[in-house]
Amino acid sequence: MAAAAAMSPATSLRLSPASAALRFLSLLTLPPSKPSLSSHPRLSPSILPHRPLLRRLCFSSAALPSSSEAEVGSEEDKRDGGRVKGLRRRLRVRDIKGGEDEGLGRVGESVVVTGWVRTIRDQSSVTFIEVNDGSCLSNMQCVVGTDAEGYDQVESGSISTGASLWLRGTVVKSLGSKQKVELKVDKLIMIGQSDPSFPIQKKRVSTEFLRTKAHLRPRTNTFGAVARVRNTLAYATHKFFQENGFVWISSPIITGSDCEGAGEQFCVTTLIPNAQDATHSSVDSIPKTDNGSIDWSQDFFKKPAFLTVSGQLNAETYATALTDVYTFGPTFRAENSNTSRHLAEFWMIEPELAFADLSDDMACASAYLQYVVRYILENCKEDMEFFDTWIEKGIISRLSDVADKEFVQLTYTDAVNLLLKANKKFEFPVEWGRDLQSEHERFITEQAFAGCPVIIRDYPKACHDIKAFYMRLNDDGKTVAAMDLLVPRVGELMGGSQREERLDFLQKRLDELKLDRDNYWWYLDLRRYGSVPHAGFGLGFERLVQFATGVDNIRDAIPFPRTPGSAEF
Repeated sequence: MAAAAAMSPATSLRLSPASAALRFLSLLTLPPSKPSLSSHPRLSPSILPHRPLLRRLCFSSAALPSSSEAEVGSEEDKRDGGRVKGLRRRLRVRDIKGGEDEGLGRVGESVVVTGWVRTIRDQSSVTFIEVNDGSCLSNMQCVVGTDAEGYDQVESGSISTGASLWLRGTVVKSLGSKQKVELKVDKLIMIGQSDPSFPIQKKRVSTEFLRTKAHLRPRTNTFGAVARVRNTLAYATHKFFQENGFVWISSPIITGSDCEGAGEQFCVTTLIPNAQDATHSSVDSIPKTDNGSIDWSQDFFKKPAFLTVSGQLNAETYATALTDVYTFGPTFRAENSNTSRHLAEFWMIEPELAFADLSDDMACASAYLQYVVRYILENCKEDMEFFDTWIEKGIISRLSDVADKEFVQLTYTDAVNLLLKANKKFEFPVEWGRDLQSEHERFITEQAFAGCPVIIRDYPKACHDIKAFYMRLNDDGKTVAAMDLLVPRVGELMGGSQREERLDFLQKRLDELKLDRDNYWWYLDLRRYGSVPHAGFGLGFERLVQFATGVDNIRDAIPFPRTPGSAEF
């Protein structure tokens, strides 16, 4: 019976098992035939298409083709007091080459392509230019003959890797084996020339080198694909929560509270002179009290303030009014850790559910993860195939297992016993009361349960280094109603808990951890005025991106990584 319980999927206590999926199963809502204001696509995220309907048109004014060719505005528009033209969608390489026929359905069409040169090569009387506009992994092969208008720019050698181009031509069947279609160019304009020193050429370069060129690395296959998958994961995140009745909350970046109680926060202050003078400012210029301490009363907020490590506490305030909410924004941690798993600045997804317990929390976490994984597998196929070939072989199969398999749940105590009985020597000791390390978590999900996602619940409350002050104390007095969701290759992907809704228990916990109650007066008020059971979880978005793309270092899962000693760009 115990083994069966340990292997059972997480289910919600809000609903019977037969109907539990109803709360978190996303259903596509079709708009009525005559849309009302509430069903307008701009106002109803549940019916937004994956691709935006409209996109801004912009060119470099220094090298624009004529208005008739670029469709930048009619003479009527110019005569009519310079009115603003309607917003419209631009044709992208993805639109031309996408679909099952890979562009064959557009053969014979005249199109305009803009983008940056990946490669250029001469062959007999034609030149082949590979152009990428960032909309997809594939380049558009553009065939430029000597009769094309603007060929003199090719002939002069002024077009090189990295240059930006405007090309007009006809889509034709390709004679090559790498693509089904190509563009037979009749006009070419170089928008922006690229200096020969452009550091990203056709040869492979290391991710370490590319981190020093973070402003240019999106032009590579790997980082272009990571950016598109990251974008799709963010879209799917909002889509999931909006379809399931959650309200997005903008949590503050500046706070006076330490949500995790670990003290690893960046201080926000105006006591140091402005940015121009800060480098050469003297410590003596910081105001002090009579006993030599910093005089925070002279600071901007009249008290110590910090960059937030989590939006959870703020989300709880709105959950006690709106029931189900989520935050999705930047957070910061001043942890001096130079590892492949840590960032000083990162984004967090943090839902909060009122009138909910830990089982509801696990049900939401499981449904969310499976939803976003399915979404990228269905909508980022080309990028995922690239990752499967070049970054992590088998990643599509691994993600498919997460999307399709039932989640296993077991208690922390059962997990420790499982590890102690395992015929494996771990680097870190296994002992009840210690936090589980990444090697323990990966063993559980990858070997003990053969690739199934695993939720471990009911962790010890013995030390606040393991679990935070706000987690609800279980009836045994030794454990808290907390959970971690483990996945193959990563280990812990997200963590959550049922929050302590009982005022006296929460006050006692703050005192145990020597946290000043006065700093949490508003948080304690939530327990004084209509307190309800509630729960939530937190997910580091970059760790999700890392899990979904297979990149080894979390610094490659965010556009501009902030780490100890590094704040470039």
